[in-house]
Amino acid sequence: MQILTHQEIDQSLCGEPFEVGEGRSRVRLECDSRMAADSSGLIHGGFIFGLADYAAMLAVNHPNVVLGSAETRFLKPSRIGDVLVATADDTSPEARKRHVLVEVHCGEELVFTGSFTCFVPAQHVLDTA
Repeated sequence: MQILTHQEIDQSLCGEPFEVGEGRSRVRLECDSRMAADSSGLIHGGFIFGLADYAAMLAVNHPNVVLGSAETRFLKPSRIGDVLVATADDTSPEARKRHVLVEVHCGEELVFTGSFTCFVPAQHVLDTA
């Protein structure tokens, strides 16, 4: 399926999609030193959130989709060298207000969960015309 949203995103920081289908996406992120929060190699949670958010946007896959809110849980820390995979499922694909559930795994371990509320406005949020 063609990617219709977030086409200018830096995939090295938000993940590379490897599955985009009707109401579902899977995105892979290799955690590197640019993402470290400290000298121990702990990955800053913002990068994990960015991965999950990007996966949610791709599950909706509409040019105008935007995030309205998110309820998230960080379950385990991530480190430099970890490979994270986010799986997102749009549970309300016919609505303008979408609910997308996202899980992020490192191997078999669940490290993050989120419920994302996304909106699909008639025009781009920055379009003032």
